[in-house]
Amino acid sequence: MKHKHQQEFSNFPVMFAFSDEQFKEGMKQLNVNQENELTSIGAGGFIRKSDITKYNSMMKKFDDEYKQAIKEDKTGKGFIKDMFVYELVNHEYSLTLDLDETLSALELTIDDINKNENLRNGLKLAKQELSEQENIEEELFGEE
Repeated sequence: MKHKHQQEFSNFPVMFAFSDEQFKEGMKQLNVNQENELTSIGAGGFIRKSDITKYNSMMKKFDDEYKQAIKEDKTGKGFIKDMFVYELVNHEYSLTLDLDETLSALELTIDDINKNENLRNGLKLAKQELSEQENIEEELFGEE
């Protein structure tokens, strides 16, 4: 799902700028002449104001698909486990043992996890999978 959403987002007319030169180049790419034709989407990203409705619709669709995939995973062994594995790795949980960044990226809280058996089970399975992978790596490469 992450890759599908990323591809769709990449095809949307958006620019990222972190300098005046990048901003001017991005304006050309989006075919706008004045700054007031753009709006920020955060993190250095900008879209044409005329695309706000399409952008918001795309983001809502992403959110709806994410929530639906969680809802459809009745055991936590499928999508939920996979989403936790992806984000735990992405936020270096094996090094930090800190769930905060992972949960933030998934827009979840500890309360959400505690209230939902499928989320609890998926997180538990994901942590087990990462632990098993770590043990295999230690066996293959020796402990450091």
